[in-house]
Amino acid sequence: MSGVAVMAASAAGPLRVFVSAADAARGVALRGVIAQAGHALALSAEDADVVISEIGRPGDGYLLVDIHGDAQEPAGLLRGDADAAQIDAALRAVAAGLVVRAPDAAEAGFRALDDGDGHRLLTPREIDVLHAIGEGLTNKAIARRLGISLHTVKFHVEAIFRKLGVSTRTGAVAKAAEWRLTQTIEL
Repeated sequence: MSGVAVMAASAAGPLRVFVSAADAARGVALRGVIAQAGHALALSAEDADVVISEIGRPGDGYLLVDIHGDAQEPAGLLRGDADAAQIDAALRAVAAGLVVRAPDAAEAGFRALDDGDGHRLLTPREIDVLHAIGEGLTNKAIARRLGISLHTVKFHVEAIFRKLGVSTRTGAVAKAAEWRLTQTIEL
C-alpha cells in the first residue's frame, strides 16, 4: 500500500493491522488490543496497513511496528510491556509516516549507516535542509526558505540524524564536512 493510501487510511479511521507473535498468548493479547482500539485484524502482512511483531520474550522484548513489516529498520519500536494506549498511538503514528521509539529502546532501534552510505541515501530535500542547518538556520527559517511546513522540516531533520547516525545538528554538519573532505578530488 502506498504511503499516501496509508496516511489516508489512518486519517479516515481504523487501520488494518497484522499481528505476528511467536507466543500464542501474547498474539491473542495483541489482537485484543488491536480490536479494542477499533482497528481491523488483517490476515497477512501484505493486506495490512501496519504490521506489529514481537521480538524477544513477552514483556521483556520489544514490539516492532512497521508499514512493510521490515524488522531490519522498523518505523516503530516499543518496549514489550507497552500498554494498549501506547500500542494504539504507535500504530497510528507509523501509519501517518512518523517514527516511534521508546525512550530506552535506542540500542535496539536504527543502526548507524557506514560513513560512505549516508550521503548517497539523503534525498535532495534532506540535502537542502542539511545545507540550511550548516548555515545556522532555525527550523522555522528553513521552513520559510524552502517553502515547507515546520513539521516537514522536523521530519527531514529526524531523517538526516538517523541516516547520518548523529543526534545533534552540530554532529550532522560535522559529518557533512567529513564527506566534503573525502569527496574532494586532488589534481
